[in-house]
Parts: sequence; C-alpha cells; structure tokens
Amino acid sequence: MKTIGLIGGMSWESTQEYYRIINETVKETLGGFHSAKIIMYSVDFEEIEKLQHQGKWGELTELMIDIAKRIEKSGADFVLICANTMHKMADEVQKNIKIPLLNVIDLTAEKIREKGLKKIGLLGTKFTMEEDFYKRRLTEKYGFDVIIPTEGERRIIHDVIFNELCLGEIKQSSKEQFKKIIENLVARGAGGIILGCTEIPLLVKQEDFEVSLFDTMMIHAKSAVEYAIKK
Repeated sequence: MKTIGLIGGMSWESTQEYYRIINETVKETLGGFHSAKIIMYSVDFEEIEKLQHQGKWGELTELMIDIAKRIEKSGADFVLICANTMHKMADEVQKNIKIPLLNVIDLTAEKIREKGLKKIGLLGTKFTMEEDFYKRRLTEKYGFDVIIPTEGERRIIHDVIFNELCLGEIKQSSKEQFKKIIENLVARGAGGIILGCTEIPLLVKQEDFEVSLFDTMMIHAKSAVEYAIKK
C-alpha cells in the first residue's frame, strides 16, 4: 500500500471527512484490520483564510510548496491538497515535488465525463467560482461548458462556507438557499453540479436532488485509495 500525503486543515471540518472516507474505503476494499497509511500536514486555517482574502496568492503558493516538500520528505508516495480553492497553485506545487499530486479538478472532470455531461454548474468559494483556474481547466482540458451562480448567489455561497461551514455550523436555512441556487443552475441548463468546495457536502447531499451532484471531497478521497492500493 502506498502512503497518502494530505495537506489538510482547510478547514479541519472537511479534512476529518477526508480521513474518515479514506480509511472506511480502505477497510471496505481490503477488509480485516486494514487502514490507510497517511502522512498529514494540517495548517492553521486562520493564516490561510487571511492570505486568501488579502489576495496574497504568491505567499500561499510558497507555503503550499513548502508543505508538499515536507510531506514528500516524510515518505509520502503522492499528495492531495484537501481544498478546492488551493488548487489555484496545484500546478506550481507539482512542479516543485517529485511525487504525484492528485488534482481534484481532473478527477472530478473524469466523473463528469463518465456521465456524458457537457454543461455543468460550479459551486465553491468566490475564488473558485469567479477566478479562472478552475473553470479554464474544465473548459480547455475537458471541453465542458461551465456556468456559475449569479453575483448575489455567489456571495451567499461564499459567506455560508466561511461564516458557517468552516466553523462547523450546519443551518437548515442555508441548505434551503443552496437548494434554490442549484435549482436555478439546473433551470439554466446545467446537467450536473460540482460541489467545488470540500465543505459544501457537509450541507447538501445527493439524496436531496435529482440532478447529479459531484462531491469533490468524496471523489478526491476515494481516488486516493484507488491510487494507494493499485499495483
């Protein structure tokens, strides 16, 4: 079994789900007392969040590269950044380490392709929805038509992520708002919805919707197990 490297803590609320899903999947796959070999570096999210909202992406990139190098030196065979927004610097991180980085955008795109979808809605932080790094990869590399919520809806999503979900608060009122936003994206032609923030699956689940939801945290975590145990 390969050793999985996790860059977590963004937020720890979702990172603990990564840890749970990875270990449950290993147990389901291999049986017995099997669990995952994991090396985790968990950041202080207060520092990350401030740099994000100050637009200091260069500092964040250097920080992620440093952490990835530490994980590599500790013996991990590959690494995951346990946050969609921080995939803004994923390519730069990959250039600076010798072990593979499993990119959540690529892994999610493969699942969308399996469904045969072309037009897809994207939810996430304002950084993920409004900046180009996520949408461009989906459109240029995979040919998807990516749509995002309206400006007011994007503000709601961002605020719920940072002011509630990252703090462990799950509110029914926010779930209803997300339902309406997803319904609006479907009305605009989205054949599926990317839950492009690892906190969003804490709030909305596939059973709440007829449209396909692509839970990036679940996809990322389960793909890590597949990679870890394949020969």
